[in-house]
Amino acid sequence: MGEHDVAAVAQLRLATFFEGTGRTLGEDAAGLRGLIAGDGFEAAFVARIGDTPVGTCLLVRHELEPVHDLTPWLAGLVVDARYRRRGIATALVKATEAHAASRGVEMLHLYTWDARDFYAALGWDTVEICGSDGEKMALMSRRPRL
Repeated sequence: MGEHDVAAVAQLRLATFFEGTGRTLGEDAAGLRGLIAGDGFEAAFVARIGDTPVGTCLLVRHELEPVHDLTPWLAGLVVDARYRRRGIATALVKATEAHAASRGVEMLHLYTWDARDFYAALGWDTVEICGSDGEKMALMSRRPRL
């Protein structure tokens, strides 16, 4: 992901993950900029249709702390609803896995509330079901592949 993608990706992430949380577009954009300016281990991948960013997925060191002391994480997978069911999410997951494998990652983790079947079809294993008050999320893991 380059600087030219940050605003569009932040908007997509904000609408998908942070609506009603108080997180601002500027805060998410700053977080993305920090991630892409890092040491190259963490990464943000963007799927485009033409010049338009339509999806994203991240490789991050930490996610939902302090629930688990695991690292690293596939996080923030989202595809604009108008472009779903075209293989974009699968391609983003595979790109993230390949990047993780190229960095020597032996086990990659993720959380999902409602996409467990999607990830299972890609070879991810459910490790634990977490949460309370009806907000059940699955902790899933997979050995990344190039």
